[in-house]
Amino acid sequence: MNQILYGVAYYDEYMPYDRLHKDIEMMKKAGINLVRIAESTWSTYEPQEGVFDFSHVERVLGAMEEAGICVVIGTPTYAIPAWLEKAYPDILAETKKGREIYGRRQIMDITHPAYRYYGERIIRKLMEVSAHRKCVIGFQVDNETKHYNTAGKNVQQQFVKYLREKFDDNLEALNKEFGLDYWSNRINGWEDFPDVRGTINGSLGAEFERFQRKLAADYLAWQAEIVREYARPDQFITHNFDLDWRMYSFGVQPGIDHYQAARALTIAGIDIYHPSQDNLTGAEIAFGGDDARSLKRDNYFVLETEAQGFAHWLPYNGQLRLQAYSHLASGANMVEYWHWHSIHNSFETYWKGLLSHDFKENDTYRAASVIGNELIKIGSHLVNLKKKNKAAFLLSNEALTALEWFPIGGTPQGGRIGYNDAVRFVYDELYKLNVECDFLWPESEELEEYDLLIIPALYAASEELLARIDAYVANGGHVFVTFKSAFANENVKVYADCQPHGIDKCLGISYSHFTVPVDVKLSSDRYNCPDKGVRTFMELVNPDTAQVLASYDHPNWKRYAAVTRNRYGKGCATYIGCWTSDGMLSEILADTLKEAGIWDENRKERFPVIIKKGVNDFGKEVTYYLNYSFDRQNVTHGGKDGVELLSGEAVNSGKAVKNGDVLSLEPWGVLITEQEGC
Repeated sequence: MNQILYGVAYYDEYMPYDRLHKDIEMMKKAGINLVRIAESTWSTYEPQEGVFDFSHVERVLGAMEEAGICVVIGTPTYAIPAWLEKAYPDILAETKKGREIYGRRQIMDITHPAYRYYGERIIRKLMEVSAHRKCVIGFQVDNETKHYNTAGKNVQQQFVKYLREKFDDNLEALNKEFGLDYWSNRINGWEDFPDVRGTINGSLGAEFERFQRKLAADYLAWQAEIVREYARPDQFITHNFDLDWRMYSFGVQPGIDHYQAARALTIAGIDIYHPSQDNLTGAEIAFGGDDARSLKRDNYFVLETEAQGFAHWLPYNGQLRLQAYSHLASGANMVEYWHWHSIHNSFETYWKGLLSHDFKENDTYRAASVIGNELIKIGSHLVNLKKKNKAAFLLSNEALTALEWFPIGGTPQGGRIGYNDAVRFVYDELYKLNVECDFLWPESEELEEYDLLIIPALYAASEELLARIDAYVANGGHVFVTFKSAFANENVKVYADCQPHGIDKCLGISYSHFTVPVDVKLSSDRYNCPDKGVRTFMELVNPDTAQVLASYDHPNWKRYAAVTRNRYGKGCATYIGCWTSDGMLSEILADTLKEAGIWDENRKERFPVIIKKGVNDFGKEVTYYLNYSFDRQNVTHGGKDGVELLSGEAVNSGKAVKNGDVLSLEPWGVLITEQEGC
């Protein structure tokens, strides 16, 4: 990559009239150099079985090639044509709620032989008309793929085969490990295996979800192999992973294991949607970016993000620009909006694109034009940004699934508090402290590369993983571990000794009781946060070798520890056994960062000023200063002398900056400096 890709999803098939050349004219004016096409219109390309029409694709490719705009081809497999469902009604996924009904996207059984046959055929036909084109720089396989809860007979037969292999055909071992004697759920013959959709057993249910995630990863690998047959060496294969959804992108995706699935790709990609207007914090942009960058430990693509989106996402002045540079600050090499134009029919009519329904220039388009033309000027100094972070989160799909079965707690309104709530509880406070992080997974081999390992709610973990964590601390690492960690094994079988299992020695604690706090506060001479309230969940921690940093201020629970720190071997472990206020967590984290030697006490900037750094292709350190507020903010430049990239007509004519200079950030503003050496 030698340029930032700045683009849009484009659907000639959806247009109410022919305006392709007008659209290209507007794209060029806005500095847009990329479009993604084709991923959502299978029924247009194959209107009847075996009848193909790629005229829209070929027309767009020809026009983009002439205009010098790059194209990403998406395989159109995530929404099936009506004729395919009519020919094979059981191609629709059978879930816990029964058979899906045709209409929505992503409702098919991704393992169904007929779906695979026709899916492969449409992919190959599309590749034949597009892969050789000069403007096509890469391919996106499928779209926001997950397992779609597919659980029909075909899937369950495969699951039984999977279990027989996992347990070496030993049913007794399966019954014992999953505790299937409970409520007479014991299985005494493989031929008697019940429909898993009805199970009340968390171990069996979580294993089935792990198997479903594997199906989704295998499905993407299958598509990637087909595309690879046609792709040139200079063309990439990517996928737009999405995150858990809470009316915006939120946390670890439960429907597919990103780390496992990314192995089939050459470049990781992600879709990131987030709150805007007064609720824009950048935390979702950072979280999604850290996820995608960590999957292949390299730069990544943002294949979808919002331009206007929902009505409450319409950006304030400056926000679209702030958002785009926030993606680049995390290491993105592409920012692509979904989508170019607002469509005039169907489900996403009011998920608005860069252009509104009238196709005219508007404030959002004009803001995008500013970004695009800035990137033409300075993009070569922002592309391929490399990061070397000292802290990493350990994330786990297994823990996520287990805590869906056994939630941490609930809210008075009846909501469930689960794994992603715990992850974002910690992540967001580190983000506000301007601590950049990478992500790791249980299979990752890079634990020892980091000074601090953050472990939120690792409820389900294997003996092997826990032993690695113990050794990491003994060998000089620092860990920050939260409540609900090391409670059950990878099969969601609760360990039959003190909690937290396997890491109790490195943490220097144990506990056997936990409860829901009522009028409980923290007592601590170490932390000064005025809000010491305890919320949602608390463990009654018994210190062994650990130092007590905070205990419970409550007449019955005051004998128990809430926050502890333990010296173990050459390292140190901090444990938080309860859900604190955000302010208290921030203090505890800052204290932990200082202990780990990665806290710059001279750095005063906190949210709403966010600072991100990396090294560019010229070997120079690039620093992004991002203001997530309506107020002007001042920030002190900490680093070597350099230039402010956005301030001049060319990179070498930018305003000079020196160490200690006070820089002024406009509301929702961005400053980018390039220093003389890293």
